[in-house]
Amino acid sequence: MPTFNPPLTLLLVDDHFVFRAGLKAVLSLRKDFAVVAEAGDAASAVEAFRKHEPGMTLMDLRLPDRSGIEALQAIRKENPAARVLMLTTFDRDEDIHRALEAGACGYLLKSVPGPELLRAIEAAALGKRYIPPEVQRRLEERATFGELTDREREVLPLVAKGLTNKEIAGILGFTEFTAKAHMRSLLAKLGAADRTELVAIAVQRGLVHWE
Repeated sequence: MPTFNPPLTLLLVDDHFVFRAGLKAVLSLRKDFAVVAEAGDAASAVEAFRKHEPGMTLMDLRLPDRSGIEALQAIRKENPAARVLMLTTFDRDEDIHRALEAGACGYLLKSVPGPELLRAIEAAALGKRYIPPEVQRRLEERATFGELTDREREVLPLVAKGLTNKEIAGILGFTEFTAKAHMRSLLAKLGAADRTELVAIAVQRGLVHWE
């Protein structure tokens, strides 16, 4: 077990005060860990990182103002060397993929046991990417689906809202024939038999979020 000297400084980002307090208590078991700041939303997280420049940030995915992924992107835009470990309840493969693509050094679920959380922080602080087996499985499942185009990602939320091909075509500025082509492609790529199953799979994977 590595020991950090000086102590590894930590920023905790989560909109639930009780969870942050519990997490801080767990981390305080390590004398070489020091929580230097906390934040309850994305804007505060970016500001806190700018002020304290912590060695590690633990970031929730869902925050009140913007997503944790957007906060991660903003932090790494200012400091590309920033180490951010996602700690969330969301295990959808698209969320995991987007977080890692944005530069997260790991992705943990909040159900993670305390000892594994500490190991993940250690690994990430040493420059390693930490992905637990259950998260890796979700990434492997994602790889079995076809990659969606930018246009298909625009079409999918409109399908989820129940819009017809004609309505989608009108909103996105192309023909109904093109809308049907995108629809056929989405069904094939996500392995869905119809629109209802398509939306269910999209929600399960995190391609569509119900607000």
